[in-house]
Amino acid sequence: MDFGLGTRLTALNGPILVTGHTGFKGTWLTLLLQKLGIPVVGLSLPPTKDSLFTRADRTGQIEEVFQDICDSDSVRKTLAAFKPSAIFHLAAQPLVLESYKSPLETFETNVLGTANLLDAAFREKSVEAIVVVTTDKVYRNNNSGNAFIESDPLAGKDPYSASKVGTEAAVAAWQQISKISGGPKVLSVRAGNVIGGGDWAENRLLPDLIRGFNSRNLVQVRNPESTRPWQHVLDPLQGYVMALEGLLKGESLSALNFGPNFMSLPVREVVEIARKVWAQETTLEYLPQGFGSIAEAQSLQLDSSLAREQIAWAPHWSQEEAIISTVQWWLKVFSASKTPTEACEDNLMELLS
Repeated sequence: MDFGLGTRLTALNGPILVTGHTGFKGTWLTLLLQKLGIPVVGLSLPPTKDSLFTRADRTGQIEEVFQDICDSDSVRKTLAAFKPSAIFHLAAQPLVLESYKSPLETFETNVLGTANLLDAAFREKSVEAIVVVTTDKVYRNNNSGNAFIESDPLAGKDPYSASKVGTEAAVAAWQQISKISGGPKVLSVRAGNVIGGGDWAENRLLPDLIRGFNSRNLVQVRNPESTRPWQHVLDPLQGYVMALEGLLKGESLSALNFGPNFMSLPVREVVEIARKVWAQETTLEYLPQGFGSIAEAQSLQLDSSLAREQIAWAPHWSQEEAIISTVQWWLKVFSASKTPTEACEDNLMELLS
């Protein structure tokens, strides 16, 4: 099936490897690549019980290996066995609050794991390009409200964002190796706060809301006035595919932002949109701004002009539409009117048609 997206990738000499393919974004990415007719293989830790990967019964749907990205010997053997033409590197410890509990493991996974993968990829002659997924939280944020561009200074305060700055440092180092000694092209991509059906992670706004709404338990909402660049998961994933195509066509790309077109919405507005779509009794408590011992950025905006200019990317869903789509996905699944796979298929067709 050809939707005009991923056409260049169907002609690759080997499959695309997705690390972290059992995660939320990784599961959606493999679904998207399969829908585009692009051969894909996965490398990841085993899925968690309530993950989208498990709900959509994805085990065995693609060739896959369950291993730790920090195990350098195993990663090299996997790349040698599959001989991928390109790699999307999503494997990471992605949660800010979890990084405070496990800072060393966060750095090991996000920095050492990335270095292991890049080293293995540069040893494997089949690999032409690598897209490394980081985050919008790598930017030095003084809460000014200005939208970050790719050349802005990077700095992390919490273990998660600091580890992702370390990931960016590894990317820059291997970009320099590629420039001096040859090797695959390497690109970092930085998305906003990704939402969508199937995300069940702890301490994320939409999953926390859905759990509370469905169980009719009280939902406590942190930092209601903080803003984030909310976006449907398929919007940046489409951008990653387009960015990889650009790399393979010879575009000069080193880092790209993928965020919504308009100003980031505050948490309170996101909650009220979700509550309205749910249309059932809900109980909420807005905690005071800044409540708790862990400081989080109050303002976060992304400027995606470079992605629009260089690869003609634009989001399909607005922030409000992304929130509505996420809640509707869960309503379909909880009501059993759609299976998780069918609900994902609805979103894929909306994007690609």
